[in-house]
Amino acid sequence: MIGEGKTEAARGLRLGGSGIQMRFAAVWLALVALLLIGALIVPRSILPSTILAVIPLAAFLCITAMGEAIVLMSRGIDLSIPAIIALSSTVLLGVSSGRNEDLIVALLAALLFATLIGLINGLLVATMKLNALIVTLAIGAITQGATLWYRESLPQEARVPPLLADWGGSRVLGLNVSVWVAAVLVIVLSVALRKTTYGRRFAAAGANPRAAWIAGVNVAAYQTAAFTVAGFLYGVAGIVISAFIRNPTLNVGDPYLLAPIAAAVLGGTAITGGLGSMVAVAGAALFLTHLGQMLKMLGLSTAFQFAIYGVAIALGMALAEARQLRAWFSGR
Repeated sequence: MIGEGKTEAARGLRLGGSGIQMRFAAVWLALVALLLIGALIVPRSILPSTILAVIPLAAFLCITAMGEAIVLMSRGIDLSIPAIIALSSTVLLGVSSGRNEDLIVALLAALLFATLIGLINGLLVATMKLNALIVTLAIGAITQGATLWYRESLPQEARVPPLLADWGGSRVLGLNVSVWVAAVLVIVLSVALRKTTYGRRFAAAGANPRAAWIAGVNVAAYQTAAFTVAGFLYGVAGIVISAFIRNPTLNVGDPYLLAPIAAAVLGGTAITGGLGSMVAVAGAALFLTHLGQMLKMLGLSTAFQFAIYGVAIALGMALAEARQLRAWFSGR
């Protein structure tokens, strides 16, 4: 049994060592190509004013997509993102009541509830071995119902505290502050995943759970942690989005059901687990956001965006299946 586990681990290493850099660089090449195409057919899309207006939306998508990517790396999937964003946003409004004095408590409460939902997802999936798709859909629905119940007690015109609103609209070096939040998270997560023992063990647990378990890695703990960290990131996204729009509604998380999955997949995250790059996910978020803006400028319906998300997810699954088959035959 141990020898078999070592063989599987070696096979995964051989696969992981081939073409990883190109896997993560591809989305940046695609982004450059998209910008060149945009310069030809929609010149307005590459104007500095347009890019500055759109890049905060890419930052929001980047934060949520990184959470989804971490879950995918653990061989899971998370469809509770819209519900967690709506929950954190609503808790922020309710606890703060629009007062600067209660802002810190409101921020901590929003992050706490978001992280708690992620932890519940992780425990159900990793410990009880339930299907991640079903679990996150169910928990998302329950969370959405609780959020709706709580929101009914708040004024319709509820707004975030002025201090948070001013922060959400501020710029540093010409870029909205949300972009810098996303950049810091990209750096922190990249270092944690690539330069720490926990990060390497997490990648091993996702790439080959059986071999990792034989090697003494607590696979269930790492998968639970993946959902928990993802929940925290969704909470951060809910706060940053609320600060940006100032008067968030219950629908604030709706755009983040399929888009984070598409961004994670386009960023080269392995649906089969293990491989992932937060820098590449950031590039995919920029790509999808800019593509959506180009479609709007061309007068096309937002339905095309959802179609593109679906194609991206399907393509990612097809590539993952192809890599898995190639790894199987090369290991024989």
